[in-house]
Amino acid sequence: MIPPKQVQDILDVVRIEEVIEDFVTLRRRGVNLIGLCPFHGEKRPHST
Repeated sequence: MIPPKQVQDILDVVRIEEVIEDFVTLRRRGVNLIGLCPFHGEKRPHST
């Protein structure tokens, strides 16, 4: 398991949506970002 301190250090340096956008097209729905799962052939987006 990754230590919580290391996870927090990563989150302090990078915005997770920037990483995810390399693999998934994200759209804003209210305050949330939504996108299709890259692992399944789903047609309905899920909140991230």
